[in-house]
Amino acid sequence: MTTDAECIFCKIVAGDLPSEKIYEDDRTVAFMDLNPGTRGHALVIPKNHAPDLLTIEPDELAAVTQSAQQVARLAKERLDADGINLLNCCGAEAWQTVFHFHMHVVPRYTDDPLQLPWIPEAGDPDEIAATAALLRD
Repeated sequence: MTTDAECIFCKIVAGDLPSEKIYEDDRTVAFMDLNPGTRGHALVIPKNHAPDLLTIEPDELAAVTQSAQQVARLAKERLDADGINLLNCCGAEAWQTVFHFHMHVVPRYTDDPLQLPWIPEAGDPDEIAATAALLRD
């Protein structure tokens, strides 16, 4: 298993730091976020260390996504969540604070006060088309 001795999430995987684990399989661990946005906010991580979305192996990413789906189902069924946000932050400018890939599973409730940092507004169609052209193969 790939680990980073300084990584707090690697320490959780190793059992060296306490956590409120809620799900685990052979490749992933899910535990409660210590700074929850809503009731039931959990983090899903690969047991192998990968700093972010751009470095995680595809099969590890798939394993995390499948586990996040399982945790989302648990939140929906056991916490009566009205919806679920899955969120990954890649890089400090995108609010990543722990550099071990992780996916936030954030249960949403009809009257919860949590707001994401932006409000969608219509974009400029020409700029959208130009950007799409840059991203195509």
